[in-house]
Amino acid sequence: MSESYPFTARLGARPTGRETEFRVWAPSARDPAVIIGDGARLELREEGYGVWSARAEVPAEADYWIELNGRRYPDPCSRHQPAGIRGPSRVFDHSRHAWSDAGFTATALSESVIYELHIGTFSAAGTFDGAIPHLEELARLGVTTLELMPVAEGPGERGWGYDGVYISAAHHAYGGPAGLQRFVDAAHALDLAVILDVVYNHVGASGAEALVAFGPYFTGAHHTFWGDAINYDDELCDGVREWAIQSAESWIRDFHVDGLRLDAIHAIHDESANPLVGSIADRVHALNARSLVIAEAGLNDPRVIRPGSLGGLRCDAQWADDFHHSLRVLLTGERDGYYADFGRVADLAKAFGRPFVHDGNWSAFRERRFGAPARDRPPAQFVVFSQNHDQVGNRARGDRLPAPVRGLAAFCVLLAPFTPMLFMGEEYGEAAPFQFFTDHIDPAIAEATRSGRRREFAAFAGFAGEVPDPQDPATFAASKLTRRRDGELCALYAALIACRREVSGEAEGVVFDEDGRWLRLSRGNHEMVCNFAPTPHSFTVGDVRLHLATAACTLSDGRLELPGVAGALLARRSVDSGIAQA
Repeated sequence: MSESYPFTARLGARPTGRETEFRVWAPSARDPAVIIGDGARLELREEGYGVWSARAEVPAEADYWIELNGRRYPDPCSRHQPAGIRGPSRVFDHSRHAWSDAGFTATALSESVIYELHIGTFSAAGTFDGAIPHLEELARLGVTTLELMPVAEGPGERGWGYDGVYISAAHHAYGGPAGLQRFVDAAHALDLAVILDVVYNHVGASGAEALVAFGPYFTGAHHTFWGDAINYDDELCDGVREWAIQSAESWIRDFHVDGLRLDAIHAIHDESANPLVGSIADRVHALNARSLVIAEAGLNDPRVIRPGSLGGLRCDAQWADDFHHSLRVLLTGERDGYYADFGRVADLAKAFGRPFVHDGNWSAFRERRFGAPARDRPPAQFVVFSQNHDQVGNRARGDRLPAPVRGLAAFCVLLAPFTPMLFMGEEYGEAAPFQFFTDHIDPAIAEATRSGRRREFAAFAGFAGEVPDPQDPATFAASKLTRRRDGELCALYAALIACRREVSGEAEGVVFDEDGRWLRLSRGNHEMVCNFAPTPHSFTVGDVRLHLATAACTLSDGRLELPGVAGALLARRSVDSGIAQA
């Protein structure tokens, strides 16, 4: 049925041999044309439903503009913006890359260890190619999957990626689309899958005007933190929906990416019968049934990850913020903002069952009941973490977890029954912060970002001082990984990841003591013992052996002496996995 509509055909510039086919959705345009780099004009013919197309002998790597009503704009479906968001688009032939990954198969979600990284700060060069030499070390550690923060073309030369404008073009500062292909191919050679963070809930303000020139990309029917919502369900929305869905398809098809992380789907407003998120999941899975679609959903709604047969949105997994909040507040005592809802050992005990602590109960922060139970969903569908770009970078100074709590944090995340995710550098105790940095090219947007950041932290009780200027290149430079290592922490992460392969089963028999600040639970033939108190605690544990501990402890005559802020993994005597202690 969808094939009868011209906007479902491939939008953008698509090389086919010596020719290139151009297809543009521009329902409000009069006599649109493609202007090739030297000024040659290619008239577009109308296909109907606001779609215009042409085919001509235009080679790959040719620059072009779309001319609408006498003005020139980049192509909304551009695959390459070599001069940034205000420059011409460039025809990109994805088939030129000689892929070497024919035998690669991504690790199943249930066996995955995800590693989130930002290309610009992951290496000194800050490029796809610059990141490649560091991947082998991650593979040796036991990481199975890399999750790239967004790489879509946005303003300037640096940023987190959540202000992308040309959502199908890999950022020129990172090495462009060819660089991304080389990165994915190199990752696959090391048996590392690649998930790409994509943003379909808003675009950077610097590019909104250029999109509106083509058609109603935004609607006043819904509003978001960033302004009017992207038009996914109002009049003339079909071309906008295809703009997003085809972007998702292109990363999977043309760049061999193994999955997508959909940013903040709660800000994707779509009241249609087939919501965009589900449509993206369907189209991605149709291309590759093993591709993952992981949602960031601030909803605590299990429908996001339920199958269509149960009325779900068909995503394979979702981030689980409540697990992080429960763990972090226990470890640090911070209670600002949304952390105010957490702080009890009972919260983490509940999160080890399923990580929606708010599953229909009262949220004091929101002043309403929030969430729904998710017991019908398997644990692997929840991605848990003690650090990520939000929970580090959205702090005033981008500081990471304090050193004394890192071992116990890693213990809880990596031995939980869920899918664990690490944030770049945490596995060796990276000292550099990950700060909020931008490179807005419009002065008004730059100043609004700068002043908004200051206001955001003015009311936080735990913060006093100057907020780093996000526009200052020094803020970006300070966030580059130093790769200075804590050897003991490195060894602990390696041991925990190895242990993870031996520990199985859901969390059962969860017991805890609120006053004593300890928690115990079983996973199959293993038991996790966590002491969140600053002082040692003695536990009666029976006939077990010490499998791994995050700090020096003793086990004798059925009693475990565990230091403060430490965890121990115990195994019944019948279990003999042979894993060395950290």
